[in-house]
Amino acid sequence: MHGLDHNMIDTGRRRALVTGGSFGLLGLFTVLGLMPSFARAGVSREAFESMTLSEAFAALGGLIPQDSALISLSAPDVAENGAVVPVTVETSLAGIEQISILVDKNPTMLVASLEFPAGTESFITTRIKMAQTSSVIALVKADGRFYKTSKEVKVTQGGC
Repeated sequence: MHGLDHNMIDTGRRRALVTGGSFGLLGLFTVLGLMPSFARAGVSREAFESMTLSEAFAALGGLIPQDSALISLSAPDVAENGAVVPVTVETSLAGIEQISILVDKNPTMLVASLEFPAGTESFITTRIKMAQTSSVIALVKADGRFYKTSKEVKVTQGGC
């Protein structure tokens, strides 16, 4: 192999196989509902199973959040396919702890929730599923308080 050390190649391949196997096992545990506690986010299962916005807000640990102009929610006005709706949330609020995305007419309200360590940039972009035309809500926890903003997204073909 023209100057490459075979041991180095084997070691790299082994590391890749171990890492890939670990991610595969983690995925299998997730599907089976056996996710190890160290790998779970700090959001309770009840939050993801909430059927109403008030249940979701309560399960996330907040009271009724107040509206904030310091949160920017970017989503299309019309989503042709509800299975892949791009959403971006960013905020200039200080002390960000968590950003969650909720869809009020989905079978379950909470579609994403991320916790942010201190000093992390408060920006997320993802794709969500939407069952029908609905409000997308960005919920931000900052310094122990909850804030929100929302946007109506028209869905022409449901994705849930």
